[in-house]
Amino acid sequence: MTRVTTSLVPTVRARGSSTGMRRVGAVLTSLWLPVLLVAIWWFVTANSSSPFFPPLGDILVETWNQWVVLGAWTNAVVSLRNLFIGYLFGVLIGIVGGSLLWRLRYLRISVNPIIYFLYVLPAPALLPAMIAIFGIGDMRQIALIALGSIWPTLLNTLDGMRGIDTVKFDTARGLRLGGWRTYTRLVLPGASPQIAAGMRASLTVGIVLMVVSEMVAANSGIGFFILQAQAEFAIKKMWTGILVLALIGTALNYLFVFVERRVLRWYYRSRALGSS
Repeated sequence: MTRVTTSLVPTVRARGSSTGMRRVGAVLTSLWLPVLLVAIWWFVTANSSSPFFPPLGDILVETWNQWVVLGAWTNAVVSLRNLFIGYLFGVLIGIVGGSLLWRLRYLRISVNPIIYFLYVLPAPALLPAMIAIFGIGDMRQIALIALGSIWPTLLNTLDGMRGIDTVKFDTARGLRLGGWRTYTRLVLPGASPQIAAGMRASLTVGIVLMVVSEMVAANSGIGFFILQAQAEFAIKKMWTGILVLALIGTALNYLFVFVERRVLRWYYRSRALGSS
């Protein structure tokens, strides 16, 4: 037994090293193009004298001064707070609404035209109505973000639940699972990959609406910071807001993917086994 166990050690180490190499290769594959684009931006604008396209080095220095030294980070805090609250409400309404539409067929048929009408209606077009209803405070921004975040999650929830194999429902009935247990143990897990896809799309929509809502009748936030800098003809200051917004959006998307991979680990493992 000792010899067999000892002989397995090199195999385990080889598998671990190969897994580590694959992870390093995946990271390098995902990073080479962004790094290349940043390098091109740096060298192309290094000697730029245009007031509209300042050197990237100057933008980075100004970003530190504005967002760290001078305290513009408070605008990012306000934006993220409104985004989080609006996105949370929108996603919850989307999941609950999609579940009800899946369960109640006649309700789904009756409200289907209204849902698709609201889905294709651009949310920024509702901004004047939101100002009239909620005023110019944070509630107007939260409501707009929530409204735009509902539809991708709702439609993906509905499609995911309708796509579950009917044989699984027959099995649940054979096991005498109640309606709630069937929903929590079969329907939600079965539709969760598509629900996650809808939530990710809702996050993207929420970030866009966060910026749009802050560019009209607002006194704080990243969108307000960018528009105010443009109005003052402070171009480097404006670019810092755009850069911070891009970094925040990228970080939020990667954070979502990280959490999704952990929560749906069983799903990605089953896909890997199926493809192998």
